[in-house]
Amino acid sequence: MNKRLLIFTLFITCVYTTSLFAQDRLGVYAAAFYNLENLWDTVDDPNNEGDDDFTPEGKYEWTQTKYEQKLQNIAKVISQLGRDYCPAGPAIIGISEVENRKVLEDLTKTAPISGTGYEIVHFESPDHRGIDVAALYNPKLFKLIDARIYPFNKPDMPHYKTRDILLVSGILAGEPFHLIVNHWPSRYGGSASSPLREFAASIVKHIGDSIHAQNPEAKVLIVGDLNDDPFNKSCSEVLGAKKNIKEVKPDGYYNATWKLYDQGIGSLCYQNQWNLFDQQIISGNLIGKDRSTLKFWKSEVFNRPFLLQKEGKYKGYPLRTFSGTTFQNGFSDHLPTLTYFVKVMK
Repeated sequence: MNKRLLIFTLFITCVYTTSLFAQDRLGVYAAAFYNLENLWDTVDDPNNEGDDDFTPEGKYEWTQTKYEQKLQNIAKVISQLGRDYCPAGPAIIGISEVENRKVLEDLTKTAPISGTGYEIVHFESPDHRGIDVAALYNPKLFKLIDARIYPFNKPDMPHYKTRDILLVSGILAGEPFHLIVNHWPSRYGGSASSPLREFAASIVKHIGDSIHAQNPEAKVLIVGDLNDDPFNKSCSEVLGAKKNIKEVKPDGYYNATWKLYDQGIGSLCYQNQWNLFDQQIISGNLIGKDRSTLKFWKSEVFNRPFLLQKEGKYKGYPLRTFSGTTFQNGFSDHLPTLTYFVKVMK
């Protein structure tokens, strides 16, 4: 083959390859997490002392009007999550601090998300406060296969009750995808409470490792209010979630929110200090440039201005439902977080 013919052949091959990829489109998928901060109904549950404050006669004078306003506010937030890149919104959303399934049913019937068709995954937890974790998913984007809970049973603390860990398994973008939803024990008690979260992290590590032992190609996303920051032992050592992608092995974990935290971006604020408890942690097989399979693109804290206090002592903080016992018609003391995935679709 002479030189001119070789150049011509290479040119034709290049044009054909470019044309072939032009037929592809990049699908973007979002997954989110949102701590709803005390989404209670107004009915007094005699088996749940935790809801006593959230009744019309309780500490917060929690009326049907306030409850419905809270639902509308949360629905407004969910309706905007991920819409910059995903017109249909998140495929799946991890949720924490809900009283029961009923409040989730009421939420999914509330405009502007009432027409989305979100379906619910929920199990009652033995938590001493009476709050649970859950998930909402769009069945047009995520096909549910299985859901189960993993209880927090610490052998040396048999009477300690907290939220279960929720595993939601299904198909996203044609691939096995698992969402692990968490709300780890609080920091009440200071540093003495750290072993509780480290134990929770060990449960999550076991769940993820078990999934990958059965199917190394299965994608895993760990979300939740972990009550720890990315650098804390529970996340960085027990779970082993790395800050830098180059350190992550295919069966390891990458903390997609760690670098956001290093930039001063948080999901909640306490005593003028931002924390990023609401984390997004992905399995190592979601990292890479081969977009013929589902891959990580980026994560964000959904910190839009309308979610923040505009004035006063807590200016710039998340605008919560109550300030003390004064109803201020806010959203939550936490901001939502999201992770985006991409895949080339023929």
